[in-house]
Amino acid sequence: MALPKLVSAKYSLEIPSTKELIEYRPYLVKEEKILMMAFETKDQSQMISALRDTIAGCTEGKVKVDNLTIFDLEYIFLKLRSKSVGETSTLGIKCSGCSKTSQVEVNLNEVEILGEVKSSAQIALTDTVGIVVKYPTVKGLYRQLQKNDDTDSAMSAVISSIESIYDAENVYPAENETEESLLEFVDSLTSDQFKKLTSFFDDMPKLKHKVSFNCQSCKIPNDIDIEGLQNFF
Repeated sequence: MALPKLVSAKYSLEIPSTKELIEYRPYLVKEEKILMMAFETKDQSQMISALRDTIAGCTEGKVKVDNLTIFDLEYIFLKLRSKSVGETSTLGIKCSGCSKTSQVEVNLNEVEILGEVKSSAQIALTDTVGIVVKYPTVKGLYRQLQKNDDTDSAMSAVISSIESIYDAENVYPAENETEESLLEFVDSLTSDQFKKLTSFFDDMPKLKHKVSFNCQSCKIPNDIDIEGLQNFF
């Protein structure tokens, strides 16, 4: 006789970058094991791969995970974790005064994406030439992590985020160009022009939460900003 099948609860959330409403279920024990193994390796490629597979499974394949921005990926997983394991997480946070670690409980439902979300940005490089960039995607990040050289990795992230290049007469979609031609274009930028480009990524929305606590050792009050998915677990 076949054993009964369990039906998972369904929840909904809004994807930060697109405002699209999606449904998801909590992740299962087998999925949690894969996540834990990936996070224990500290290998970013394995972590991203596990996150991709988990989100795809929990949304029944209805979300194109590779097209999500990095902050979308982090936000969706935070919501998954909240409904799967618990709405709080106990973090070990160093005191800004004595540097000793205090155990601080954080309500994951209070953690949000901070920063203005833009679909893309137009950056003028000269009076006639400019570039349109979008936020790095999960696919772009995964490709970036495959690079062995840190410089190549950073440049790959920039190139994968180019939507188009334009001048006074034409628009050149990046999808119609080779990676080599895009690299050649970026390499031809001056330092100031490149800073204009990278400032877009510096201002990218991020998972961020201010944690206030009194140090368990020296008792002084602390206000610490926690950023990035890995720092919430």
